[in-house]
Amino acid sequence: MAVADKTEKMSARETKRLQTRERLLGAATAEFKRTGMAQADVGAIVAAAGVAHGTFFFHFPTKEHVLLELEKREEDRMAKHFGRYLDKGHDLESALTEAVRLVLGLERRLGELLFKDFLALHFSQTRPASEGGSDHSLVLLLGKRIEQAQAAGEVDPEVRPINSAVFFLLGIYALAITTNDPMRCELLEDLVKRTMHSMAVIA
Repeated sequence: MAVADKTEKMSARETKRLQTRERLLGAATAEFKRTGMAQADVGAIVAAAGVAHGTFFFHFPTKEHVLLELEKREEDRMAKHFGRYLDKGHDLESALTEAVRLVLGLERRLGELLFKDFLALHFSQTRPASEGGSDHSLVLLLGKRIEQAQAAGEVDPEVRPINSAVFFLLGIYALAITTNDPMRCELLEDLVKRTMHSMAVIA
């Protein structure tokens, strides 16, 4: 009985810890959307979350660590959706177009300021280490789909699938933060077509 009570107490404590972390993450995300990460006020975040100032730093050593947590969640979300999409047997060009849609959906969810902060940290050489690391699942899934197309004779044997996936996603990110509609739509459509052309089997 004593062991059961101890387990229940530990479980309740862990549940409370996770709930507090979720409140902080939500409050920080809202503040980052409003001001950008650099200008975000930790005081405003803890006030919105209803916790003490030190509680923020117990869960997140720096504001960058909040963004790392958000990055992992968003990458997981996009990868799961993309994986389900690929399981339906869509062709490679459709898969590229879906990747564009997912990145633009991320931009809409985060807002302009937070999206730019998200990408800046994503590609930063000085980003803090995250627990468990990041496997860049969307890149890996796209690389695998290109590899499948290559095995089917639809992509040139000289193409390196993972490199092509990285180049393509970098192109999406760059266009997303440097252009606006209607130019952006035209450029992204052209990116898909040019990527397909660059991977095509040379006769």
